[in-house]
Amino acid sequence: MVYLAGMLILFFGLLVSIALHELGHFSFAKLFKVRTTQFMVGFGPTMWSKRKGETEYGVKWIPLGGYIRMIGMLPPRKGDAPGQVRQVSTGPWQGLIESARGAALEEIRPGDEDRVFYGKKWWQKLLIMFGGPAMNLLLSVMFFAILLMGIGTVRSQPVIGEVLECMVPASQSQTTECPANATPTPAAQAGLKAGDRIVAFDGKKIDGDYDELRVLIRDNGGQTVPMTVQRGGQDVKLNVPITRNQMHDLKDPDKIVNVGFLGITPIQAMERQGPGAVVSTMTDLTARTTGALVRMPQKMVGVWNAAFSDEKRDPNGPVGVVGVSRIGGEVAASDDYTGAQKVSFFVMLLGSLNLAVGLFNLVPLLPLDGGHIAGALLEAVKKAFAKVFRRPDPGYVDVAKALPVTYVMAVVLIVMGGLLIYADLVNPVTVTG
Repeated sequence: MVYLAGMLILFFGLLVSIALHELGHFSFAKLFKVRTTQFMVGFGPTMWSKRKGETEYGVKWIPLGGYIRMIGMLPPRKGDAPGQVRQVSTGPWQGLIESARGAALEEIRPGDEDRVFYGKKWWQKLLIMFGGPAMNLLLSVMFFAILLMGIGTVRSQPVIGEVLECMVPASQSQTTECPANATPTPAAQAGLKAGDRIVAFDGKKIDGDYDELRVLIRDNGGQTVPMTVQRGGQDVKLNVPITRNQMHDLKDPDKIVNVGFLGITPIQAMERQGPGAVVSTMTDLTARTTGALVRMPQKMVGVWNAAFSDEKRDPNGPVGVVGVSRIGGEVAASDDYTGAQKVSFFVMLLGSLNLAVGLFNLVPLLPLDGGHIAGALLEAVKKAFAKVFRRPDPGYVDVAKALPVTYVMAVVLIVMGGLLIYADLVNPVTVTG
């Protein structure tokens, strides 16, 4: 039951995020008086719907996205009579384009001439299409603000939780007993004890978390360093000979480096942070998520290999709705996390997912929102160019010409979605165990 509850929390969290994404589009569409006939969460057959005014609101059976239907998403070809598409000799792609134009024009009723999407000003179209990704980005900021400023995150403190007795290289870091004639660690030699709070290291005050201290330790290999610890309410000054040891690199855990080593493990505690931490976290995550999107084709090759072999899934690779839900169930049912840590994990994951969805939708290709945003920006550039050189207003950008790319992208997205669902079922990403 706990596993199922975890799955449902993330599943419905994603559905709400999808609904809010569409609400971002819908709000601006209503503001600029674009007639919107549908507001749907999901794809495929309709599970439930209700009409209110001119809009049908509903939920569909396949929870892999959502959409709002605005009239006039595809413009008529310039020179066509209003509401009509010229019959011309066309090739296969041109035929598809004109067929799509015709279907779009059928939705336009008499009196809708000022309510079509393509007829709006470029900045209005930009805001309508940016409203969805913007909602996801705002949700991401909100979730991480709740996580960092409200709940807090587990952070290592500059307080000794355990003193390691002997030198053990990174390759043997799981060893619990010291081998015969093992060299004592610098911490053991200096008489450091569990509970000691390190307040100064090599003359530098330590008032942050353990990460600051760890960098200093690693940078002082081979040096005898003065250190001050608080023990029993009193300051104790020590001179500690920092030795060198083979350790995992902080930036690349798969790489082994020779760095300074003290021989302590820190305690961990939940710690709330300020707005600056939210800004720095969002900046870092945005950069990393953007990089991950650029590497998406390479990552999908890894998903393919894992789906049809015994190869382990990349924990940092893409996952689908099924995979995310399974991760939620796995964390909820795990005994490795406290209740507070589980809540933090769910909030963090929802924030990360909304960030990824928001950035992905900004990719400047149809049928993604970024394709329409690119069209609006191109229209702005062309209008500005015409104004500067005193040329006639070029009018709207004909996004229908990009439909061949749209169809290809739609097929790619469907294949990717299907592959992720299959991989999530047969070889899921795991975060525990």
